[in-house]
Amino acid sequence: MSDITIKIKDREGVVHEVQAPTDMAMNIMEVCKAYELPVEGTCGGMAMCASCQCYVLSDHPLPEMGYDEDMMLAEAFYVEDNSRLGCQIPITQELDGLEIELAPES
Repeated sequence: MSDITIKIKDREGVVHEVQAPTDMAMNIMEVCKAYELPVEGTCGGMAMCASCQCYVLSDHPLPEMGYDEDMMLAEAFYVEDNSRLGCQIPITQELDGLEIELAPES
């Protein structure tokens, strides 16, 4: 099993350094939920809500944004140029050291 380290800044500005497994087909939203960070993931990871929106702070190669994610972010609040839906970012070895910040709740 291979874990990577991800830094997640919560809505209070506290940075949580968490370990995420690369071999369990998890995504950023699920990791946040596993560590009981305040991410709802209302739609269960289908890019149908923006409750797992986060800002990507580090320069990591991410999967290209799909149509559903793009459309969801077009309607979401507090969207920035570096906004992504956590459920659309799978945990891979390449994301070791990733830094994200949770977007404000809408």
